[in-house]
Amino acid sequence: MSDFTIAPDPDLYLPASARGQEPEDWKSETTSIASSLYKGFIENGRRYQTLRSSGYFSPSDERQFETYEVGHILCLLMNIDQPNPLFNSPVTAPKHVLDIGTGQGSWAVDVADMFPDAVKFDLIHLRHGIGAFSPEEWDNLLKQCYDNLEPGGWFEQIEMNLVVDCDDDSIPPDSILRTWGPRFSAAGEKSGRPLDITKTMRATIEKAGFVDVHEKYDKWPIGAWPRDKSLKEAGLVNVQHWLAGMEGYSMYLLTKFGDPVPWTKEEVLVYIAEMRKALKNPHYHPYQRGKRVWARKPFPDEVAIKSEPHD
Repeated sequence: MSDFTIAPDPDLYLPASARGQEPEDWKSETTSIASSLYKGFIENGRRYQTLRSSGYFSPSDERQFETYEVGHILCLLMNIDQPNPLFNSPVTAPKHVLDIGTGQGSWAVDVADMFPDAVKFDLIHLRHGIGAFSPEEWDNLLKQCYDNLEPGGWFEQIEMNLVVDCDDDSIPPDSILRTWGPRFSAAGEKSGRPLDITKTMRATIEKAGFVDVHEKYDKWPIGAWPRDKSLKEAGLVNVQHWLAGMEGYSMYLLTKFGDPVPWTKEEVLVYIAEMRKALKNPHYHPYQRGKRVWARKPFPDEVAIKSEPHD
């Protein structure tokens, strides 16, 4: 587990625009899209894919698609020390690759370019599935992944924890940043689709029958505060990931499952404005934990040995 402390940059006391955290051309989260251009359910100015109250919390519109693209870049930066930042599974020449929750397809396109002859499932990749499934649905999904992989094929999943943390007490105990993780964990539980899946993903993968399980924890900085250049770059991308996605993630969950009662749209917007202000504070050194798990489907002889009775 990566429990190292990220060293802050002591020179980072510049205006947000100078740090690159708030470029002038960054689109405002509160800019509405014309609902007539899209099919789907419009609520609080955002488009969703389902009418069900237990549906997926993330919007499906152009504003949210920006978040997916930024998230793809962030995942590459946080795995840049690997020979292949796209995935850690030891797959060298896959014939068929499946990407679950593909968003705009950035990861799938990059992998397709790398392996143009893929025709069979040797690698199944899942990223940012947080809030998409109930525990039972997660079990079913992983079982289907297992069943549809070639023996010896690999499954890999990357998720982020919602808790905003720091190592140097730069974020006060009463900061609004401290409320984000607990507030959304509670909303996720009420929705029936828990959000703290980094705690359960390995067990779910093992339950499906996968072997040779590996995991990697990272601290994903939020903002340009790290001294290390690669982490600083990742932090700049991650803060944009947060700024672009917060309203979309919050609006559905808090207006449906806010605690103790559902919030109004106006209350959510005020909360997001306060979160944005806190995230831009150059004296804070926030990060979130990311977790990557990759595991292999056993070969038939391994399954046979495992199932043999023992004296």
